Amino acid sequence: MATAAVDFAGHILILSGPPGAGKTTLARSLAALPGSSKAHLHADDFFHAIKHGAISPYRPEAHARNAVVIEALAAAAQAYAAGGLLTIVDGVIGPWFLAAFRRLAAPVHYLVLQPPLEAAIARCRERGYGLADASAVAALHAQLADLGELRAHALATGEATPEQALERVVDALASGAFALPR
Repeated sequence: MATAAVDFAGHILILSGPPGAGKTTLARSLAALPGSSKAHLHADDFFHAIKHGAISPYRPEAHARNAVVIEALAAAAQAYAAGGLLTIVDGVIGPWFLAAFRRLAAPVHYLVLQPPLEAAIARCRERGYGLADASAVAALHAQLADLGELRAHALATGEATPEQALERVVDALASGAFALPR
């Protein structure tokens, strides 16, 4: 792949998908491309900032805590974007969390990686994410497979190599088709 310059200063890209989709790998690669300055916000860091009283974010009783974390993540993304950076947010961010991002002044792009379930489970087990429970991965995979009115924001990754997936993400961002209406 020819290295493309990615010039989206002041924009936010939410790179979502189930655990094991390759979000962090792609976000790091995208942030390293030439073009406008970029920031990479790893949503897990925001969830892990909670120490006492932490609840695994994929558990139903974590909903209220998750909403607080997403608000903090959106505020941080807005601050970086306001500073002229393309801000790449990577995390399991379903459509149910987008209200916090839709309120932002910066243009927001939403892209949901959709790998095959078996590949996502295998990657989680290989990388030791703490999500070795295939049923938890399958539940998150299912929640992000049915995007309803946002189904056009899905990007099937199939058996794409990391380089091919990066090229697809760059093309998707450049197309403008993944921008969220406000």
